[in-house]
Amino acid sequence: MAKRITIDPITRIEGHLRIDVEVEGGKITNAWSSAQMWRGIEIILRGKDPRDAWAFTQRICGVCTTVHALASVRAVENALNMEIPLNAQYVRNIVLAAHALHDHIVHFYHLSALDWVDVVSALKADPKKTAALAQALSPWPGNSVTRFKEVQKRLKAFVESGQLGPFENGYWGHPAMKLPPEVNLLAVSHYLEALEYQYKANQIVALFGGKTPHIQTFVVGGVALALNPENEATLNMERILWAKKLFEEVRKFVHEVYLVDVIAIGALYAEWLKYGAGVLNYLAVPDMPLDTKGETFDLPGGTIFAGDLKSAKPIRSFHDPYFRDNVAECVAHSWYEGSWTKHPWEEETVPHYTDFQPQNKYSWAKAPRFKGEPMQVGPLAQVLVGYALGHELTRKWVDYALERLQKISGQKVPLKALHSTPGRHLARAIRAAMLAELGPKHLELLIQNINRGDLAIFNPPQFPRGVVKGFGFHEAPRGTLSHWVVIENGRIANYQCVVPSTWNVSPRDDKGQKGPYEASLIDNPVADPERPLEVLRTIHSFDPCIACAVHVLNPKKEEIVRVKVL
Repeated sequence: MAKRITIDPITRIEGHLRIDVEVEGGKITNAWSSAQMWRGIEIILRGKDPRDAWAFTQRICGVCTTVHALASVRAVENALNMEIPLNAQYVRNIVLAAHALHDHIVHFYHLSALDWVDVVSALKADPKKTAALAQALSPWPGNSVTRFKEVQKRLKAFVESGQLGPFENGYWGHPAMKLPPEVNLLAVSHYLEALEYQYKANQIVALFGGKTPHIQTFVVGGVALALNPENEATLNMERILWAKKLFEEVRKFVHEVYLVDVIAIGALYAEWLKYGAGVLNYLAVPDMPLDTKGETFDLPGGTIFAGDLKSAKPIRSFHDPYFRDNVAECVAHSWYEGSWTKHPWEEETVPHYTDFQPQNKYSWAKAPRFKGEPMQVGPLAQVLVGYALGHELTRKWVDYALERLQKISGQKVPLKALHSTPGRHLARAIRAAMLAELGPKHLELLIQNINRGDLAIFNPPQFPRGVVKGFGFHEAPRGTLSHWVVIENGRIANYQCVVPSTWNVSPRDDKGQKGPYEASLIDNPVADPERPLEVLRTIHSFDPCIACAVHVLNPKKEEIVRVKVL
């Protein structure tokens, strides 16, 4: 008889997510994914000035702020058929790359590595053996006996105090944990170092975004970031060279630590390469534009259906009708009025909560579909689409990663092995390796353009009478993000955000098709139903971001609620 397991909330993610699974014979036979919070930004934006939308949409999340700012300004620019100055494209691309590097580092080390790394086991490690192992994998200077002894001493103090701090509430000693103590010690050491390097990446975001989170410099028509190489009050060469130094430090960490660790852990858990595939339809959008119109890009986008790379079809521009015409959302199993499937421009957002009803409505997330099909989005989608389309940088890093994975695991690892839980982690590290090259490249392009005397950063928008519609997309850290706006007489008449985690957290649609989280859990093993670590492994591999909790504002500045911390 099937045993029902409910995990609510899923921790080490952004937002509130509930996962229900049925387990029988040691494996998952059915699954439901439920977003447990409502955003409501679309309603707030009605009637607002489209030039302000980017500032509001950043508040969807306290982590993914830059991505919503970027998708929003692109949506309004698309509606107005605008071009933006080349410098503005480069500044946006630099922020994109730096934010994603910060995000990917945090996701692996601080949100998901603890599903694979038994922290307490690291106390049994021999630091000398750990150093020998680490130095065989990478030339990273932090892989020393002295460093590992120090980390082990700090960890011992945590354990003996009875409070594990950041390592609290892990499934230590779980039968699905199988890394040797030396690998666990190596991973704990890199966990601590990653705190420093994610911060360095975020410093770049602040340099070009004015602050972070909730950057200040993106505007419809370009950026509000004056360029003057000789003025202390603007983005000058001193700040640009500081960013260049930070990019180089982050690049070294990504190439010599992050990617290496993901490959090594994937090789030691090679049996997991057959679990977690789920939906094999993939969607990614092109990004890091190299021109003012958004027609040439450094990162490719497109679709793949049924896992067949030969089916890859590119998305070519910010105006591509292939993307524009084929996105829709269904609310048959979502807590909104009706059971419709509509294009984002035609959608409405009328909440109607019932309760968790697995055969009816059970999630605040809508069910996005492309050509009527559920799509997996995220770094795996971008990597597979790029590989299928012959993107040189993608192929370089995928081939490198698979070759090293095969060498360490001692078994053949084909490209299709990426359709898996570890495959999503590896794809994210590969994307980080690519962005660690592309971020400095676009910084150099900005320098070259400034040196040519081009200091333009902004083209003023002009809003016509009547109705215009636009969409803006961005390949965010968690995948394809799109904003859709209807503008009437210069004001927002409708606004919809179709976010990456909505594609992946999607409940079933009106055809009964499971969303990617749900489909990826089917047939996963569960060794201990009371400690469902394997469920967390697969869900965390998507890097869920269900959006920040509701923000409440009292204009009278009176106390709204008091929370007592016990």
